[in-house]
Amino acid sequence: MSPAMIKLAAVAGIVLFLALVALGYYLFRPLAHKPRPAAFHCYDMAKGSYVPLDPPPQAFGVGLSYASHIEETASKFDPEAPPPIFRKQPSALVRTGAEVAVPGTAELVAAAESLEPGLGTVLRQEHDALPALLDYEVEMGFVLLDDIDRASLDDAEFAPRLGFFIGNDVSARTLAILGEGQPNRFEFWGASKSFAGFMPVADRAWVPNETKRDAIPCVVIETTVNDQLRQQQSTANLIYTPAQMLRFILAKHPDTALHKGTIVLTGTPGGVAMNIPRWLARLSSLIGLSRFKKLAAKLGGDTSRFLSPGDRVVTRGKGLGEVGIVITEGESGP
Repeated sequence: MSPAMIKLAAVAGIVLFLALVALGYYLFRPLAHKPRPAAFHCYDMAKGSYVPLDPPPQAFGVGLSYASHIEETASKFDPEAPPPIFRKQPSALVRTGAEVAVPGTAELVAAAESLEPGLGTVLRQEHDALPALLDYEVEMGFVLLDDIDRASLDDAEFAPRLGFFIGNDVSARTLAILGEGQPNRFEFWGASKSFAGFMPVADRAWVPNETKRDAIPCVVIETTVNDQLRQQQSTANLIYTPAQMLRFILAKHPDTALHKGTIVLTGTPGGVAMNIPRWLARLSSLIGLSRFKKLAAKLGGDTSRFLSPGDRVVTRGKGLGEVGIVITEGESGP
């Protein structure tokens, strides 16, 4: 090999090495902004009482509200941007002891088609059977004890009267993955969490004797699946206050009225079945992996942590009670 060729090979090797270093940094770099818990006042659970938790007129969910969940599912975090906000169908509500069926292919395809006309046809062409990738999410929820208007929320000193409860934001991750990159992505989220039985909640809510601003029950919430601990974290690690969440909801849905009885699920901590390493999420974005390829990759990987028929899932929080459900086989027809 001539000296010129040797020199060229050496330069190419250096360039390749530097490119790999740059790629490694891009994929494995820490989040530019580290999520931090909000400044809460923690209620004394001994100073309160319980009220029945009635079926709500409307229900909302807040996503990515714990640092640990952001770490396991998100490739970036912007503290100035609002979190994901989505609606849940009130008809999804069930109580402890309920049997919750895994959505079948026909249900998933119909939901996808309602969100994006034509998507159902694509899914039927690509999948003879479409697994739901059923997931659990322990969440502390709150219920509005009064109607709340926008003017009240604009007051920084406003303290909404709330009752707090435990719930499980059951999710069909397949449908959520299909929403990636779409303008109505969070509508896919809401639909993925609104199948029959996908909102198991307690029968009652805890209400403090005295309402305080930016105050919540700071309790450990957890999920077990067949008595195996999957999630466990204190609600004190939430990064948004209830008042902030209500403002986010009104910003997303400006024509919505926040009526008494509305419930909000405040988000889940880490430990869910849907765990995507940050480097992999960044690599998928870098190479422009389509939502269909992402779904195929997830379905072709290890899905053992997702829920299956026969699983018993219990979500609980000290003073907020517990909610147990059993997963059953759904309709498997076309």
